[in-house]
Amino acid sequence: MRSLEEKIKSLPIDLRKEVEDFIDFLIERKMKKGVKKPMFTWEGALKELKDQYNSVELQHEISKWRIRED
Repeated sequence: MRSLEEKIKSLPIDLRKEVEDFIDFLIERKMKKGVKKPMFTWEGALKELKDQYNSVELQHEISKWRIRED
């Protein structure tokens, strides 16, 4: 089996340019996907409950709320 480099070298110039463009596209697409920083838009949404519940109690209450919504 021929290597990728050998296969590319066997192509006519115009097709080699297409291959190069496609590789550039793949690299650019990969770079755009990168790791995104989390937004944390929910942060502080339940702050009014902080004096009423500790974190574990709040988790239990949220579970109850979810069950009631279903």
